Amino acid sequence: MKSFFAIIIVGLLFILALLFGAKNEQIVTLSYFVAEGQYRLPVVLAVVFLTGFVLSWLLASFYIMRMKLALRKANKSLAKLGHVQTENSKSLAAQPHVDIAP
Repeated sequence: MKSFFAIIIVGLLFILALLFGAKNEQIVTLSYFVAEGQYRLPVVLAVVFLTGFVLSWLLASFYIMRMKLALRKANKSLAKLGHVQTENSKSLAAQPHVDIAP
């Protein structure tokens, strides 16, 4: 739910930045490896911002999913160890107590 609100806030900030940038009519020249292009500054800033946001979100999602899988694996092994421990304690409780006299 927190990520939904974060996406909404970032989207609103993105729209606000576009509204402020819409008044700016400056043309910038971008040089690629093979070609050049002339674009309005707000469009360039919007594309760069959106690209950075998407790449960051994908990278963060990858690491979050990796941590969730590691946590799930650790919880399963912990539950398995807890089950083994209860089985051992039950088997020890079922054995008769024998006193050994010296």
